[in-house]
Amino acid sequence: MDEAAELSQVVGRIQELCELYASPPLDWPRHLDPRLYILELNNLLEYDFFGLLMDDKSGNKMVEMIESPSCKRHRRGKSPAKAIASISGGLMDQQIWKDFPEDLLEAVIARLPTESFFRFRTVCRKWNSLLSSCTFSQHLAEVSVLQPWFYSVTHENIRKGAMYNPSMRKWHHISIPFLPAKPKTVLLPVASAGGLICFLDLSHKNFYISNPLTNSFKELPPRSYRVWSRVAVAMILNGKTAGSGYKIMWLGCNGDHEIYDSIHHSWSHSAGFPPNIRLPLSLNFRSQTVSVGRTIYFMHAEPDGILLYDVTTGIWKQYLIPSPRHLTDHMLSEHEGQILLVGLVTKNAATCVYIWEMQKMTLLWKEVDRMPNIWCLELYGKHVRMTCLGNHGLLMLSLRSKRMNRLVMYNLSTKEWQRVPECTQPHSRKRQTIACGTAFRPCPTALA
Repeated sequence: MDEAAELSQVVGRIQELCELYASPPLDWPRHLDPRLYILELNNLLEYDFFGLLMDDKSGNKMVEMIESPSCKRHRRGKSPAKAIASISGGLMDQQIWKDFPEDLLEAVIARLPTESFFRFRTVCRKWNSLLSSCTFSQHLAEVSVLQPWFYSVTHENIRKGAMYNPSMRKWHHISIPFLPAKPKTVLLPVASAGGLICFLDLSHKNFYISNPLTNSFKELPPRSYRVWSRVAVAMILNGKTAGSGYKIMWLGCNGDHEIYDSIHHSWSHSAGFPPNIRLPLSLNFRSQTVSVGRTIYFMHAEPDGILLYDVTTGIWKQYLIPSPRHLTDHMLSEHEGQILLVGLVTKNAATCVYIWEMQKMTLLWKEVDRMPNIWCLELYGKHVRMTCLGNHGLLMLSLRSKRMNRLVMYNLSTKEWQRVPECTQPHSRKRQTIACGTAFRPCPTALA
């Protein structure tokens, strides 16, 4: 039996088991092969571990969920444990599994839902070592990540992180194990790329890089500039993955800036600003930076506009673009190479969220979408503030006031609006309000 046929038979038998017998119980017989625990990696098969995809009505690709009817048994009366035992005596026998091709096993594991990587490392040392395997990284790169995740910190628990998976509509609460020993140290997520998140401490002194899925962590060397004020931060990859290296760039209002290169593990200073760009800059720190290719976009005011920096050539440019009328909180975004503006418009007591697209020929903002009117009515007269998490493909908007705390998601591809489940404290119903955050593409093999 060749490798493809063998893998097809394994997949077919396990899928047949999933269809016939709901979720396997936790008290499995101890004599079963340990590899069978792949069936339990996601809380009783909450997700199909092969990552089967389906199209929803909007055309978005989603991970297909397997919902197990409660207390449902097969009409033949066999228990799931007996069914698994029968398989272990045949196809899942140790004599067969010991010769199972390693590359096919890695291909199967690479298609586990992202949540599984929180737990599958505990199955055995061999699986734990997969995250540092080059071949496993290649298999993982072949599996497309449909949607980014969102990493945020909340006002109620600023020393811990809250991650949201939009595909499963589920929050994950994690600690930040690399926090310095000082009790008052607070790290804020300011940028991301390739599955890695860039953190900056509240004193604006030190940068940190981490993969929140694996707790891979690195503190960047000190900057050559002693900057005590706020800075805008950008992060881009040297290639397609974090393995090819990445760059971190910070920009201050007085024009000071530096670029960190992970390959050389050092900061460097590029050319200064051209004389036509006036200093100091009034940077919009509520807006995350946006990158298109090798170009980074910063947003500024007085005058309103966008500052561009080409990482390859080191050239600065500036576009002066007047902001839409009655605009309050606003942030830059990007979709398929187009620069977008996401903003909260408040006129009298009416408030609504708008989406504009930058017209490169006229350097004006053109409205392309807005939040549904019925949702805008919920914001009427409430003095709403807005925070935007993520600016590539999928946006999470935190809309809050004294009487409201609302999370909304907007898909730039499908132009669909969706409510997000409330972020509550673990083992509690107390709501948490988003302080800041960023979107990131989950990648278990990305190393800081």
